[in-house]
Amino acid sequence: MIIDEDSTEWALGNQSAALAPLSRAEAAHLVRLSLEAAAARSLQGWYDGAGALVLQAGPGFTAGSDGRFEAGLTNLARFVAGLRPDHWPRVVGEHFDRLAHTMRHGPPPLPADPQHELLQRLVPKESLEPRLLGSAPEFVPGLLSVPATTTDGTITMYFDPVTDLGLTWAEAESCGRRNLRSLTDTVTFAEYEGTLVAMISGSDFAASRALVLDTVLRESLHVENPRYGVLAAMPVRDLLLVHVITDLSVIPALGMMLNLAGRSHANEPGPLSPWIYLVTPDGWHLATRPSNAPNPGLSSHFITLLHELDRDSSWQ
Repeated sequence: MIIDEDSTEWALGNQSAALAPLSRAEAAHLVRLSLEAAAARSLQGWYDGAGALVLQAGPGFTAGSDGRFEAGLTNLARFVAGLRPDHWPRVVGEHFDRLAHTMRHGPPPLPADPQHELLQRLVPKESLEPRLLGSAPEFVPGLLSVPATTTDGTITMYFDPVTDLGLTWAEAESCGRRNLRSLTDTVTFAEYEGTLVAMISGSDFAASRALVLDTVLRESLHVENPRYGVLAAMPVRDLLLVHVITDLSVIPALGMMLNLAGRSHANEPGPLSPWIYLVTPDGWHLATRPSNAPNPGLSSHFITLLHELDRDSSWQ
């Protein structure tokens, strides 16, 4: 299992390339505060230069076979970036309180009733150890669908549901999706010249609600089977962006979503994916091609949609 806390993440062997969006000086300050907070809780170690502290576990702590574990600072950096510097020591201290508690007492217990406690969760492949990548199914390129539970703000993900839960992957995912449908969304709207993009939040599983998008459309946006589909994005774990396509206003909507998703993915805790997807009855398709592709720009699926919208508008 892997533990993913609400303001940071912890996993053996997990590293990050940088402490963006902090400046070099701010990153150095965060590392100093983190080392001091860890030492105050009997966790001695050093910064690995790649976004994590390597800590030596003393007596009473749970760690790897060599007594060491890595504490990622990536999400902590994104969290404190939005705070006044004088608030950083308190936030860092609270973070290492949670980490030390987890290391002393171990992960939360296995769910007593996994069929009713599991929630399916989207997880970026790049955040995981290579040994885990062949286990969970891929929802869209780069994002895996993993069964998880939440206990007092700590998310526990299960990459071996047969051993941990007594369920096959298919059974665990079925339970996780069913329970995911029962969550309640908070919906606000971004608006530009009459074009609306729904911003769905309210929990650490908001982006994962993309796995049950039909429920989100029906219960939170009051839309059933939109004729042209929707645009959707999962930039960070607590945000799902949706635009219901009705006409050529999908063009400014795509621009809005590229901006919203790009900023969130670059700066907010829990980054998932910066991509915008065109979701139709035949599946999830990228709305744009990567900037490093031979022909960057709109995807063929999105261009086909524009032709259809243009043709239908000319007939009205």
